[in-house]
Amino acid sequence: MKQKRQTHSGFHHKHSLGQNFIEDEELLEQLAALSLVSEEDCVLEIGPGLGALTKPLAKRANRIVSLEIDHTLIPLLSVTLEHFDNATVIQGDVMKTNLTELVHEHFGDTASLRVAANLPYYITTDVLTKLLRELPQAKSIAVMIQKEVGDKLLSVPKEDGYGPLAIVCQYYCDVRRALDVPAACFTPPPKVDSSFMVLTRRESPAYPVISEANFHKLIKGAFAMRRKTLVNNLISCFPLDRNEATQAIEASGLAAQVRAEELSIEQFCTLCNHLTSMISTR
Repeated sequence: MKQKRQTHSGFHHKHSLGQNFIEDEELLEQLAALSLVSEEDCVLEIGPGLGALTKPLAKRANRIVSLEIDHTLIPLLSVTLEHFDNATVIQGDVMKTNLTELVHEHFGDTASLRVAANLPYYITTDVLTKLLRELPQAKSIAVMIQKEVGDKLLSVPKEDGYGPLAIVCQYYCDVRRALDVPAACFTPPPKVDSSFMVLTRRESPAYPVISEANFHKLIKGAFAMRRKTLVNNLISCFPLDRNEATQAIEASGLAAQVRAEELSIEQFCTLCNHLTSMISTR
């Protein structure tokens, strides 16, 4: 069993929560600047840890609410942020929290909202998907993630990392790598390097779809079994027989034996619309 590493005021890093913190103040100021936060913005921060990034964000923001899962960090955060009247700390699990209600309660419905997050690598996909779907009003999401996952967010068709996460993020946002952060910048150092990614929300999705619910269902189902052709995956996730699935694919201008990793986001949207129309006319 790995031992917990002791740090501030007897606090121990919990490997089970993926706790790795940055202490370099110059780097933290740089990350806060890259987060696009201004004095008009309200910030929802996921995973503040010891509050090192929370402080420079609070200096820039109108208000900031930080959601931390580890209850042992709450007293330490209270001390760290005691001079910031615009900062609020809440203990809770982001995956069990209704983010729409939380933002409404603390910021109202007209606030200029941005999100900042330092995510444990093992829940990156789930949290990003939740943020994108529950907080469509957020202007941007600035997130520290494993560098390999950052590569996936930027991937394109036929690349190894191309899949549901890349498609959903690029569908809703302009995605860019703001900064690579070596493992040595963290305490304790993780086994991999990180990337600070900034996802800026588009005014409207990249391409229109009739049903976003069907779009998400399609993206998830299309990559469920990567070795299979798209037609086989469609049969598994939609109420279609093989002939109907093939018709939808060909009507979208695609080859009958195409695989999901070959489709661009625009082609997925076109296919989604054909599927939605086919199912709704039954």
